[in-house]
Amino acid sequence: MSDRTPADRTASRTVAVWDLPLRLWHWILAACVLAAWFTPTVYDRLHRIVGYAVLGLLAFRLVWGFWGSRYSRFRMIRARLRAAPRYLWNLRRGITGRYIGLNPAGTLMLVALLASLTVSAITGAMSVTVTFFGVWWVEDTHHYSSDAVIVLVVLHVLGVVVMALLQRENLIRAMITGRKRIRGHS
Repeated sequence: MSDRTPADRTASRTVAVWDLPLRLWHWILAACVLAAWFTPTVYDRLHRIVGYAVLGLLAFRLVWGFWGSRYSRFRMIRARLRAAPRYLWNLRRGITGRYIGLNPAGTLMLVALLASLTVSAITGAMSVTVTFFGVWWVEDTHHYSSDAVIVLVVLHVLGVVVMALLQRENLIRAMITGRKRIRGHS
């Protein structure tokens, strides 16, 4: 007979993946992106505030990518990006592999989102300065990169849903709790 309680057995079937600072960053960034998307020209002040918040969040993520917890670090990005084309090809046949942290497709999405968010936030900040106010290429770059962010967010959400279905795992709960199921456990 085991001394462990049912809660202990459940906890032992999961592993901590995403730490609290990374999870907070993720959800605050999501809220800021949505707020920024729905506020330009109507609520310019709020749009600027969340734009500056995105810049701060991006700076935090850069720091956390080097000094955060194991699955927050950028150390695996290069290898996972090299694996992304084959991973995406295999997904067509339902072959997902199992990753505790981001899979290669998730890593590709992380890089694409961080890059497009950086361009959008920087050009947004530039567009309210005396030097760059009304400059066509700054405004166009901000507009197109912001649209790219939204397209990538939609793809990200669809990707999470598809992977959750393929792997039979609640990935949204994992990003809330920070814990993922260990292979072989339901």
